[in-house]
Amino acid sequence: MDGVYYYAIPLSHFPQSSAKFLSLTPMTTIITIFLFLIPIFLLLTRRKRSSERLPPGSLGLPIIGQSFGLLWAMRANTAEEWLQKRIRNYGPISKMSLFGKPAVFIYGQAANKFVFTSDNSTIVNQQVKSISSILGDRCILELIGEDHKRVRDALVSFLKPESLKDYVGKMDEEVRKHLEMHWHGKQQVTVLPLMKTLTFNIICSLLFGLERGTRRDKLADDFQHMIGGMWSVPVNLPFTRYNRSLQASARAQKMLKGLIGEKRVDLEQKGASPRQDLITCLLSIRNEKNEEVISEKEIIHNVMLIMVAGYDTSSVLLTFLVRLLANDPAIYAAVLQGIYKHDPI
Repeated sequence: MDGVYYYAIPLSHFPQSSAKFLSLTPMTTIITIFLFLIPIFLLLTRRKRSSERLPPGSLGLPIIGQSFGLLWAMRANTAEEWLQKRIRNYGPISKMSLFGKPAVFIYGQAANKFVFTSDNSTIVNQQVKSISSILGDRCILELIGEDHKRVRDALVSFLKPESLKDYVGKMDEEVRKHLEMHWHGKQQVTVLPLMKTLTFNIICSLLFGLERGTRRDKLADDFQHMIGGMWSVPVNLPFTRYNRSLQASARAQKMLKGLIGEKRVDLEQKGASPRQDLITCLLSIRNEKNEEVISEKEIIHNVMLIMVAGYDTSSVLLTFLVRLLANDPAIYAAVLQGIYKHDPI
């Protein structure tokens, strides 16, 4: 070949030490390869033995697992068919990986009994990494034992019967403002987005005592970015949905921290009512030593959890109620008659 030359150099041309080194090179290579393969062999055999104790199924690609398949099925409204296919392939118990964590999918009456009758020593509630990172590690979903009971009791105190009548007035005010702004004079409306707007405004009023204005608008924007990445693969890289969600969560938590400081001043110095919103209610709960039962971090994380938990469920329920009233004139007439009977205005 042009410009390429090959040389055969006798081994005797090298010094004795070099010749000895070159003669040992094949054996050294074999030993190196053998040492390299030992840990791989042990890892594979160990994994094979451990996999014999695990349910059938595949964990899929690292981090990703079956996340994309489930998300696509949810977006296409075929999640039930997706799960049924797994049951046909692997049976009622199978392993998978969702959103960066290994998981076991169980199905059937025996599975329901196992979940609802097991205590913390058998099964522990744990969220996927994307949710725990966005909502926080001190929300009630992440707590167990005494911490879970302490936070749960504090949250339930917000729903005392004597407090509910105060919340009804706030909800009624938000509904009236919403109808005036988005419904009156309109020939046609898209219900679900409007119900989400109404639900968010009620949440801001009841949970935060946050009036309409710049801060509520900014929180609404951060909230939308935050929930957009909750069900995503937890890969924290720039320009990913998960990364944007984490940044929005940090901004929302910073705003809530400032709001908690304002509420604490109102309680301690201005004599504000401890039942005016969820934050003041949690701040007002004290133990025998007059210390706050719930930490500031726990307040922030659990307020965010309730905000997310009540957003989609309430707005979807309200949408179906409106759909029912629109499609059934008899029910609509009965409801309207009841409204005029109790509130002629």
